Amino acid sequence: MRILVTGATGYVGGRLVPLLLAQGHEVRTTTSRAGREQPWWGDRVETVVMDALDGDEVMAACEGMDAVYYLIHGMGGDDFSTTDRTAATHMARAVRAHGTERVVYLSGVVPPVPTEELSEHITSRLEVEQILSDLPATVLVLRAAVLLGSGSTSFEIIRQISQRMPVHTVPSWMDSKVQPIAVVDVLEALVGALSYKGDSRHFDVGGPDVLRYGALLEAFTEHAGLLRPQVTVPLLPTALVGSLAGSLTDVPTSVVEALVESLRHDMVAAEEDFRSVLLPAEHRLVGLDEAFRRALAPAAPDPETADPMGPLPQDPVWAGGGDERPALARVVDAVKQVLPDS
Repeated sequence: MRILVTGATGYVGGRLVPLLLAQGHEVRTTTSRAGREQPWWGDRVETVVMDALDGDEVMAACEGMDAVYYLIHGMGGDDFSTTDRTAATHMARAVRAHGTERVVYLSGVVPPVPTEELSEHITSRLEVEQILSDLPATVLVLRAAVLLGSGSTSFEIIRQISQRMPVHTVPSWMDSKVQPIAVVDVLEALVGALSYKGDSRHFDVGGPDVLRYGALLEAFTEHAGLLRPQVTVPLLPTALVGSLAGSLTDVPTSVVEALVESLRHDMVAAEEDFRSVLLPAEHRLVGLDEAFRRALAPAAPDPETADPMGPLPQDPVWAGGGDERPALARVVDAVKQVLPDS
């Protein structure tokens, strides 16, 4: 198949492209600017310049494609929901114009609560789903919660907070359940979506373990060999928690704040039929223990044979560490941002 992978320089896209190439697909990827350094697999794909907010560039990128992986999220920043809406509208228009047969979108788990209670982050992703699903193409949406793997935004937040905070302060409202999934399982499902036979729909994708956020932090610290007492604190404002987490990590603060806002609700798969529909019969989901072990392994010397759960050359600069400012200094900065008069 001729496949367009948007967001190919991102965490999931960068790991998906080599799998598609290995299966013999012809892959086109997008870059935000000409001359940008290509990933380690860059010489095996066609790369075109595409700004998702430029309708003409999106139209050109989709020309001749059989399928599109839509891996674009404007998470965080000023009015990211407008950015997401505009980008999805451009993609829908291009897919319709070129008669592209299949669109695969990686979204987030939507908790079973009234729409007005959803976070802005989840509301925006749901709106993108709706824009894309109104197409004559087969549109498959994979909804995931926490992705486990070195370089994943969710995993890096967990790692860096655990490493930098001597005590885990967990808000009482963050006692929700989560169903994390290893990135290798998501990749298998994304590849499997190409051969899916059926109508457009969404799939919730989750791993074999369901636990509360506090337990997830405890599990990580155990595997990382860290001793981190955990204290539950009531009445912590969401904005303060998001800002604190953002200041403690090297992940962009606006991204952290958007994710933290979603932690009030259970992020658990409503159904698990993706296992039988999208995954090979012999595929075994990666459990939490194995996921942490593989994600914490050192980088392999050759990305061609490296485990996608571990570090890869195109991972964000903030993956796996960052500057060495003391945690206390980070916390003080965060409090000043949220409570400027303090």
